[in-house]
Amino acid sequence: MINKLVDKIKKTNAPIVVGLDPMPAYIPEHLVKKAFAEYGETLQGMGEAVFAYNKGIIDAVSDLVPAVKPQIAMYEQFGLEGLKAFKKTVDYAHEKDLVVIGDIKRGDIGSTSEAYAVAHLGKVTVGSNRFAAFDEDFATVNPYLGSDGVNPFIKVCKEEKKGIFVLVKTSNPSSGEFQDRLIDHRPLYEIVGEQVAKWGQDCMGDSYSYVGAVVGATYPEMGKVLRALMPKSFILVPGYGAQGGKGSDLKPFFDQNGLGAIVNSSRGIIAAYKQEKYASYGAEGFADAAREAVIEMSRDIRENALA
Repeated sequence: MINKLVDKIKKTNAPIVVGLDPMPAYIPEHLVKKAFAEYGETLQGMGEAVFAYNKGIIDAVSDLVPAVKPQIAMYEQFGLEGLKAFKKTVDYAHEKDLVVIGDIKRGDIGSTSEAYAVAHLGKVTVGSNRFAAFDEDFATVNPYLGSDGVNPFIKVCKEEKKGIFVLVKTSNPSSGEFQDRLIDHRPLYEIVGEQVAKWGQDCMGDSYSYVGAVVGATYPEMGKVLRALMPKSFILVPGYGAQGGKGSDLKPFFDQNGLGAIVNSSRGIIAAYKQEKYASYGAEGFADAAREAVIEMSRDIRENALA
């Protein structure tokens, strides 16, 4: 799957992943009203509104970007109906030939981590049959429990030719409380980055490993160090746009070939219609506003990160 991601980035010339984080405040009122009219003000109604919103975004941007990234917490808040919307979103994105990164941030020990890996990337055995439950192409993984928590994901990735992005240096302001702590005179994120490179050595695609890393756009100098430590690891870069990252911050995350990274934007795209510069689209034109935001982001990256 890493090969497909690289190929689609080359084809679209847009190393962008659209974060599908459907907070209720982002979903246009007309979609909510329509769903509630059919299903009532229920969790099912909200789940239907979420999927309608996602479908509109996907239809608008699927020819411009290689991938989408649904954040599972945004769906779990609506219980089983939310998870149904999550699964429908994954399946619809695949119909549009998009790569799907499941932002699940899982990580536990032994059989528990194995179950997470099977649920999101692998196949579960039911009697004499095997089924893909959520069936994302990549998943985000928390490495805090060490190799016990990551190896089950790597095992499934090898079996299914899928991938993971390991949290290394996250974009949130308080990430340094732990990630920047010095261990043997080195910041912890460097040690985790080196381990990511080691995990990826024996599960390579054509040019990059199945084992990638999450490194926030808000820390470009750290990104430069980590890019050098993980030369074969793809970097998922959150923090662009709403969190303050901009195109000129992204240059250190790409390798000498102008590849090796994919940049996430969530609300900056999916809620673009709420921004002043896209306000003319209105709520009814939320999808068109999202498309325009992708075009602008792609231009920013090409001119300021890849030039």
